[in-house]
Amino acid sequence: MSAEIRQPDLKQQFRAMAQGAQSLAIAYVGVVNALFPTLRRLGSADSDGLAAAAGMDAGYVRRWCDAAFAFDFLEADGETFRLSRSGAAMLPDAPESLMPLAVQAALNMHMAERATALMRTGERPGEKVMAERETLLPWFGPMLESSFASFFEQTICPGVPVFAEVNARDGLVVDLGCGNGWYLRALARRFTSTRGLGVDGFDENIAQATRLAEAEGLGERLSFISGDAHDFSLNEPADIIAMNRALHHVWEAGGGAFIRRLRDNLRPGGAAVIWEPDWPADRNALRAPARRGLAFQNFSEHVQGNHLLGADEIAAAFAAEGMTPEVFRFAEGQEAIIVARRHAD
Repeated sequence: MSAEIRQPDLKQQFRAMAQGAQSLAIAYVGVVNALFPTLRRLGSADSDGLAAAAGMDAGYVRRWCDAAFAFDFLEADGETFRLSRSGAAMLPDAPESLMPLAVQAALNMHMAERATALMRTGERPGEKVMAERETLLPWFGPMLESSFASFFEQTICPGVPVFAEVNARDGLVVDLGCGNGWYLRALARRFTSTRGLGVDGFDENIAQATRLAEAEGLGERLSFISGDAHDFSLNEPADIIAMNRALHHVWEAGGGAFIRRLRDNLRPGGAAVIWEPDWPADRNALRAPARRGLAFQNFSEHVQGNHLLGADEIAAAFAAEGMTPEVFRFAEGQEAIIVARRHAD
């Protein structure tokens, strides 16, 4: 009897979840095709006017407006639309923008679809899956920046002394897997003597990072090059080699060998600074709402040939290669920074 009573509630719960996914899908279309910022610029418009201003097909935009209205992203007065509070929150430059949620939802569905087919064969095609959908890759860097840049600047930078140390000696920070360069731009804004080099395997990311650094007046101190994080060599030894939620991308190919490469490209006394979500030792921790996304990420990382790592596991691996690690934990232990120093000669 109790199961029969609960079943309608369970169905209602899942219907609500499905509508949430649909809502984020409509938001994703509005973000990527600049419908939200175009409507902000116009103030209000009918669907044909919005389509013309955004350079989009009028038929698609007409139906998108109806859906965006249904999910409360738009308000309507007859055939004229304007942004609602929820729609304004999806603007990429809005304070505490909700844009990352829409982009992440689209990325999640892409990875879930790929994993569904690949599970049958065991194939793990690697990071190229990130570029399989032309609308996703250009938004991956902005998604990470909007999600993490403020946290990095306000919480991590003050809490990890090595950044200020490097700035005091006009040091070089290398960011492997730099994406759109948000991490180095954040450092350069805060530490005005720090120099930075970003390395990434996607040309789209390098172009985006270079353009954004120039726009912020940071082009003289920051540069970005195309390269493979698995196999890199620096012309100038680095004071810091940073990897932001990216070490797990190279781990299964040989963690020890990669750590030795990091160490050998650091100045004596320099540090590898690794930012990773801290994979919990106790599976029960994954049931916490804040960690459920981590469980999904670990599943989708398998498609790319990766798995998430625990901070203590990372620290032990650096210690085994003769470096001195220190672990800093943030966000109630969900985020970890491992600072592993090369011994001074």
